[in-house]
This record gives sequence, C-alpha cells and structure tokens, in this order.
Amino acid sequence: MKALKQIVIDDLLARINESPYLIVVDYSGMKVAEFEGLRRRLSEQAGKLQVTKNTFVRLAAAAAEYPEGLADMLGGQTAVAIGTGDVCAVAKILKTYSKEIKKLEIRGGVLDGALLNKAQVEAIADLPPMDSLRAQLLGLFQTPAQQFVRLLNEPGASLARVLQAKADQG
Repeated sequence: MKALKQIVIDDLLARINESPYLIVVDYSGMKVAEFEGLRRRLSEQAGKLQVTKNTFVRLAAAAAEYPEGLADMLGGQTAVAIGTGDVCAVAKILKTYSKEIKKLEIRGGVLDGALLNKAQVEAIADLPPMDSLRAQLLGLFQTPAQQFVRLLNEPGASLARVLQAKADQG
C-alpha cells in the first residue's frame, strides 16, 4: 500500500513541476455534473482540476519546494488546479464558476513559487488574457520606434517644405 501512495505522490509532483501555478479550491457541495463542467472549461485552457488527499498534496508541494503556507489552505474537500496554459484564464474560469454555482471557493495558490491568497488569485483572474497583454506590450515597444522614425524624417520634410515655398514664390 505504501508503494501505491508513493506512486500517486510522484505523479502529482510531476504535474506540479510541469505547471507554473497551483490554485487550491474547496469544492464542498458540488454535484458531479457541476464538477465535470468545470473540468471541461479548464481543459479548454490547458488546465486540470485534480482531487487527491490533502496529505498527498502537502507531500508533493513540499517536494516541489513550495511555500509552507500552502499547507494551511489544505483541509476539507480540496481540489487543485494546475496546467500549462495561461494562469489568468484558469483563474478567471474558477472565479466565474464560483459565482455561478456558489459552491466552489478559491482558497489561494502558488504562482512561480510565490504564495498567493484568495484576493491575489482573484486579481489574477481580472487581468486580461495573455494575448491581450502581449499586444499591449508590443504597442508600448512600437511607440518609441514610430516617434524615432518621425524624428529622423523631420529634417527632410522641413527642407521639402522650404523648397516648395521657394518654388511657389519663384
């Protein structure tokens, strides 16, 4: 029996190490259909909701060198959301679903090794999707380049205006 437990813990550890985030939720009172609906939504964003014993999550999180405060979030009916996709999208799905069915509660999580409380996970959920953030960042990088090109073209444009004015007088 001990070997079987170690296999489960090792599998969970492998999944935790592949994921840049882990979000802890309480799913008390959820029906099977509601739980499966949430799993389907998460899978669309490369997320996965896994139910396992709190002890196994504690041991796997300790092996992954996660902050000790994560253990305080583990109690009762706990599930962990992990994945390789956009953490903002996964957090948004969890937040939206918790408002829809009122049975799911976000407890907190870990993002890139930093412990997050419930409010921080919900703040991540309010961020725009990763593609929108990339587009905004690209726009910020593009603005100075456009201004620089305009600055380089200005002496030639000024000279052209002067020559045109002379030609019009002439």
